[in-house]
Amino acid sequence: MNTDVCVVGAGPAGLALTLMLLRSGVRVTLLERSTGLRRDFHGEILQPGGQRVLDDLGVLAGARARGACDLAGFQVLQDDRLLLDIDYRRLAAPYDRLLALPQRHLLAELLDACRRLPGFTLLEGHRIGALLRDGGRDGDGPVTGAVANGRDGTAVTVRALAVVGADGRFSRTRRLAGIDAGRSEAFDQDVVWFALPAAGRATGHVRVHRTEGGALLVHDTHPDRLRIGWTLPHRTWNRAAARGIDAIRRDLADALPQFADLLHDGLRGLADLTLLDVFAAQAGEWVRDGLVLVGDSAHTHGPIGAQGINLALQDAAAAHPVLVEAVRTGDARRERLLPYERRRRPVAAAVHRMQRMQAKALLGRGGPVTTRVRSRAAALVTRTPLGARITRTVAYGTDPVSVRTDLFTSTAPASTVTAPTRG
Repeated sequence: MNTDVCVVGAGPAGLALTLMLLRSGVRVTLLERSTGLRRDFHGEILQPGGQRVLDDLGVLAGARARGACDLAGFQVLQDDRLLLDIDYRRLAAPYDRLLALPQRHLLAELLDACRRLPGFTLLEGHRIGALLRDGGRDGDGPVTGAVANGRDGTAVTVRALAVVGADGRFSRTRRLAGIDAGRSEAFDQDVVWFALPAAGRATGHVRVHRTEGGALLVHDTHPDRLRIGWTLPHRTWNRAAARGIDAIRRDLADALPQFADLLHDGLRGLADLTLLDVFAAQAGEWVRDGLVLVGDSAHTHGPIGAQGINLALQDAAAAHPVLVEAVRTGDARRERLLPYERRRRPVAAAVHRMQRMQAKALLGRGGPVTTRVRSRAAALVTRTPLGARITRTVAYGTDPVSVRTDLFTSTAPASTVTAPTRG
């Protein structure tokens, strides 16, 4: 199979980049190991910067119509006392909110748009098995494609000018290229996620509830549910799980008494809980001859500040013009691809620094003195122009990226979703 670009991974970064390339007249083959978008999803909060990228692509309205929740901003509470209120309504419309958008809705809208354009090939249920190089699979020459292994044991050879690794924090593409993930244990917490049916109990915010035992992240999600992240000291989940679901439910109800009834009815067993191993990573290289890494494949972040999808979509927007030029000139050497890495690597590093500070300030434990200091600092941020500047930086990043729509050669395909659902 011959194509211009082979994208590995049908997550937000991979699908958004695929759609940008297709609309620019580039042929794309997309490899995705799952079928029917049946894959593990974690983050679903879209920052304004990510919303703008999707709007530029013409898919935001359709994705929202599949089901989403508007959230007014971030709040931090200490034993029900409001410490910090980062209000996104300070921002300019229409991106004056956070959006809780289930990833399956986002990916379905992106995939439908890709399918309506020429030059698109989707290999579902195919996992990348090898990178092709000049001189063979084991050579050290430029990457010239990939071998995709189907579930039935068949192998498909995809020859391409460039391969894009968009296959997540444990990227197989990155490993096959021999690039170190650059993992660091930058955070003191892991997060256990679960969701509860919560009809009529929407909060309208992303909230961090600080207690003596730690912190819990709570936000609305579609349809009529609460998603809760329970922070634990790093690598202590096995000890917590050994206590059993009844003890866990009691601890959570003590920390969130306003949701005790939901916890009692909705949290039935350990299978309802999903552990997210929280770490930071910055790959040593993001580009090589014929190879590009985007999103979590290049850099992994913690859940604080809801930056993962935002960064992934902006990575795609930054890589798009570089790859279009590579295809136009037939030249995907590292030097041609480096402008993407040079632009986005400092942004990812800045988010790592910000998240480390946020994790210590918002999730770290401390006594009464620490609590008072945090309270005064939070009030300063909330009530002064500094808060507005911080909100814009969190919302759009240090280097906001817009989609190069001037490179598009086709119009946005109309969404198949017409009637919005609410929740």
